[in-house]
Amino acid sequence: MPKPYPKEFREDVVRVARNREPGVTLEQIAADFGVHPITLSKWLRRADTDEDGAGPATASGESAELREARKRIRLLEQENEVLRRTQGRPFQPPLPGPAHR
Repeated sequence: MPKPYPKEFREDVVRVARNREPGVTLEQIAADFGVHPITLSKWLRRADTDEDGAGPATASGESAELREARKRIRLLEQENEVLRRTQGRPFQPPLPGPAHR
């Protein structure tokens, strides 16, 4: 895995991108700094999130919480599907057989 860019470098690139002259594209700025344009876009989004009052820890904590919520929703949907499939079927007790110890 490549080493992450230093925080100061990312902040400088974001500042330059936000204060760019009309007609200068993000791709040009990314090329000037030697980063991929998608990387620069991610840095800009993360900086916007940080400025809106959600720090990096909060943002990543919220995404972890969101992943857990989605996981729980999937589980509940699966349980509902099982209940829907068995609805209307009479209860069938286990077949008699050798006693379980």
